[in-house]
Amino acid sequence: MVPVPDPTLQTPKEAGFHMPAEWEPQESVWLSWPHDEETFPDLSAVEDSYVSIIRASCRDQKVNLLIRDEETEERARTLLGKREKIPDGLRFHIIDYADVWFRDYGPTFLVNRKNHELAMVNWRFNAWGNKYPGLLSDDCIPANMNRKLGIRCFSPGVVMEGGSIDVNGKGTVLTTEQCLLNPNRNPDLGRIELEGVLREYLGCNRVIWLSEGIAGDDTDGHVDDIARFVNERTVVCAVEDNPDSENYAALRENYRILRGSTDQDGIPLTVIPLPMPEFIGDEGSLPASYANFLIINQVVLMPVFGHPNDARAKAILAPLFPDREVIEIDSRALVKGLGAVHCISQQQPVP
Repeated sequence: MVPVPDPTLQTPKEAGFHMPAEWEPQESVWLSWPHDEETFPDLSAVEDSYVSIIRASCRDQKVNLLIRDEETEERARTLLGKREKIPDGLRFHIIDYADVWFRDYGPTFLVNRKNHELAMVNWRFNAWGNKYPGLLSDDCIPANMNRKLGIRCFSPGVVMEGGSIDVNGKGTVLTTEQCLLNPNRNPDLGRIELEGVLREYLGCNRVIWLSEGIAGDDTDGHVDDIARFVNERTVVCAVEDNPDSENYAALRENYRILRGSTDQDGIPLTVIPLPMPEFIGDEGSLPASYANFLIINQVVLMPVFGHPNDARAKAILAPLFPDREVIEIDSRALVKGLGAVHCISQQQPVP
């Protein structure tokens, strides 16, 4: 049974908060250092990707890095300091986390533009429908973080992962039916109730429901692998060119839905197709997608997979971010853990 929020308490929307768009000014990025060879068979390659992500992110903002213990911190410091000094903006936090998927178990940060206050939503995390009992302990991460941050925390008692939502910061949110309406998340909440949750806890009044996610995605169709806002009215949408691909029909349907969608003001969206990389693991398709990029203050970190479409995707994204450099992050080892750059990160905005 999903806990019922106390009706006497203000929701974030009632208190003047909303979730800003990812391209708005950020104070920091949150990450968890990789440690598990079961998740990442080529752990050293994943660590190399983290070094690239951290160095790019520290150009003009902080990186808050969770590490499990002092030994993990020493490992991270050694790798980061191999070629250059450790970035000044890097902050270590010893917290006992199970895995690295910070986007999904971490908080959603909110801002209040009237009083310049920062807050967070502490969603429930049930390891993507109780698929991985060993990762359920990561549900405590937001509360542990907030012992240091000391900001206002809203707890709706609803299962929600950060990878399942994407916002334009003006009132529109993208999500998928496959994930949010899945009975393994919030079986007592239907579409109308979940739209109410998104309205009250993200400050969104327009929900665009896409259909399904990509093959190999154990999160049940997270939207950050298929469609992302790049400005208030423009969305990039993953589209598969190969009609024989198992992603072909679902991605074409999502593209069709977006082409017929409007923003919170009723203005049609501009929808830009983004190619897919074909990346197959030993046990089938892996959830490799160029849509799993991270927008930070000066750069866009784009996952690449050693595929010819890497260059095509970068050529599409670069003009959409004229004030940012698009930096490629080798994600071939990372995606074998079933995620990429956006999945492992969470941005903390400037209020």
